[in-house]
Amino acid sequence: MTRLEQLVKELPPELHRAAEDFLESLLAKRSRKSRAALKLDWRGGLRDLRDRYTSVELQHKAQEWWGD
Repeated sequence: MTRLEQLVKELPPELHRAAEDFLESLLAKRSRKSRAALKLDWRGGLRDLRDRYTSVELQHKAQEWWGD
């Protein structure tokens, strides 16, 4: 019997589901694909607005568009 099996057997029954959930989350995390590098092709897209708005005003406007 492995150490992991021993530990699971020692757990009270009400913690078995929590242990199962934890193990499933570990497996899910392992199987996630690595994320691609962040693309910054949008950079400079608001350049034409920089004379009309401050960066803070644009942040507030973006939050407005996103619906807070």
